Amino acid sequence: MSDVPAIAAAGASVVLDGTTLLAPTTFEVMPGEFWCLTGSNGSGKTTLLRAFLGSRRLTDGAVLVRGESIDLARPRHRRLVASLVEPVPVARDMTLREQVTLVAASWYGNTRATAERAEEVIGQLGLDELDERFPSQLSSGQLQLFNLALTLVRPADVILLDEPERHLDSDRVDLVATLLTERAEEGTAFLVATHEAAMVDACDGVMELG
Repeated sequence: MSDVPAIAAAGASVVLDGTTLLAPTTFEVMPGEFWCLTGSNGSGKTTLLRAFLGSRRLTDGAVLVRGESIDLARPRHRRLVASLVEPVPVARDMTLREQVTLVAASWYGNTRATAERAEEVIGQLGLDELDERFPSQLSSGQLQLFNLALTLVRPADVILLDEPERHLDSDRVDLVATLLTERAEEGTAFLVATHEAAMVDACDGVMELG
């Protein structure tokens, strides 16, 4: 496995109009590691995730993915990083299965293996019995699992998640934590902003902000 960190922050900070949104932060996440960002509301968890996406400019310091500065305008970086930080666009007139398969096909091509990959992710998240429903027919917890399926079905060396436990009951939180652990064991690096103890218990390291 590579000795280059999958994710690294070196003195990364954000100050806006005199208010500190992210205090200077330094840490590294290696390939295959699952790390959690913890801290109170307003401590900078989402700000840091957005910095890794390139949608929040740093005031000082740097954030790197696989040793490179963030530039999601580059196809290579778009393939490196997947995220559920901002709301995922969904189609109102396509079923869950159709949309997860479409996202998979956009990255892997329209093949039988792609359809099987979509089926696998749907099953891992316990959405099998809902896969012919439309987004408007889902509860808030089911919609969160659907958003996770759209994120996890695509290839990525790094996956950034902002409170993936949102709207989920404890059983579903445990299911998601287990799935992230298994995906990390396959080599993907995770950085997850969370308030959920089950996520922290499952992860390899914690960066507490604030």
